[in-house]
Amino acid sequence: MGPDNKIPSGDLLFGRIRSQWAGLSHRSKEVISTLSIIAAAVVLAFGLTKFVIQSYQVEGSSMETTLQNNDRLIVNKIPRTLARLGGQAYIPHRGDIIIFNQEGLNFGTNREKQLIKRVIGLPGERVVVKNEQVSVYNKDYPGGFDPDKSGLYRIASPTTPGNTDITLGSDEVFVSGDNRTNSEDSRYFGPVKAEKIVGKLALRVIPLSKAQRF
Repeated sequence: MGPDNKIPSGDLLFGRIRSQWAGLSHRSKEVISTLSIIAAAVVLAFGLTKFVIQSYQVEGSSMETTLQNNDRLIVNKIPRTLARLGGQAYIPHRGDIIIFNQEGLNFGTNREKQLIKRVIGLPGERVVVKNEQVSVYNKDYPGGFDPDKSGLYRIASPTTPGNTDITLGSDEVFVSGDNRTNSEDSRYFGPVKAEKIVGKLALRVIPLSKAQRF
């Protein structure tokens, strides 16, 4: 590289930038400042939606009476984000209401859709739906127990239709709607992988009369 093509030093480069900025008109400075603020806001909004929180609108009656059609919710993504940063799978607790991506159902033109259901089975457990009752088997309860009687939540119907016997993998959970007679859930499409979980329900914000923390 010849003597006339030297890369300017940092001080010289910033000096040139300051000089060019000073030479701009007031109007040009306003435009650049406004565009910078808009760009920063877009990046911030994307980061919040991707890693921290997102909104969700309930469709249908599968989570009644806990949640109603058209309820507006806030989803907490922070636990999932932290788990992934640590190289681990995000596993919610039993009774948590989660939002997840699901494929293979009749969603019209959409190949994948976000659903909202409640976690009733955890990794390594065996979940059996038989005689309109749910039973979960694990090391603590080798004879099985009914998660619907744990007191963690309420369901719309005392019965659970279906005939299912699933042993969950180390990164899988079993989900179900609270309105068991009108819910497509793990009884029909199987376990939900941890990588498909978007986040956990944090707040219901609309309708305001039913605003609630979960």
